[in-house]
Amino acid sequence: MDQQVDILAFGAHADDVEIGMGGTLAKYAAEGKKIVICDLTEAELSSNGTVSLRKEEAMSAAHILGACKRETLDVSDRGIYITDENIQKVVNVIRMYKPKVIFAPYEQDRHPDHGNASRLIKEAFFSAGIRKFHATTPAHKADNLYFYIINGFHKPQFVVNIEAFMNTKIHSLEAYTSQFNQGSEGVSTPLTEGYIEAVEARERMMGKEAGLRYAEGFFSYNTLILHQDLLGD
Repeated sequence: MDQQVDILAFGAHADDVEIGMGGTLAKYAAEGKKIVICDLTEAELSSNGTVSLRKEEAMSAAHILGACKRETLDVSDRGIYITDENIQKVVNVIRMYKPKVIFAPYEQDRHPDHGNASRLIKEAFFSAGIRKFHATTPAHKADNLYFYIINGFHKPQFVVNIEAFMNTKIHSLEAYTSQFNQGSEGVSTPLTEGYIEAVEARERMMGKEAGLRYAEGFFSYNTLILHQDLLGD
């Protein structure tokens, strides 16, 4: 696939995108938008499951959300640092899919990989538009870079109404059986202790703050332009 897609959503690990913006992806996929998900790592250091199983779960989740493609880069788990090599890997994906907008994890997160991924993708978003940066592929400047929330609750700059797609989001998370169900051979982690229920409660609270039933919150790299009359006329 070497054509412009509408949304390119990056995560540090498989399930990050589903946790933070699964409802939004499902919503835009239902509207016919072309969506690609890219996981920076294989999550090889994950406490539960295996790399191969995690990839199977990730592909199943992507199918549930309606994404047309899912990529996995070979950035090391717990090694998501701003290096020229890592920037180039992300830039190559951006230039290949030529997205209109890019999504990345919000920098303020309890997991260091999520914050590091946010900073790395921000660097790549900028570098992908520089013609002379690794000029083996044509430059591409996406219209905007948005950040989604994985862990915790933050006051967002804007929200997306996902009431009609909350169940789809939950189903995509449930595809990660190895991560959200401890099982007989697994170990207890923050993900196995009612995490999906906590995500649902957060999106309900996020929605309530905006007068909606469920919503996902985001931040923007650029200043947002309001296209609606302030008085609602």
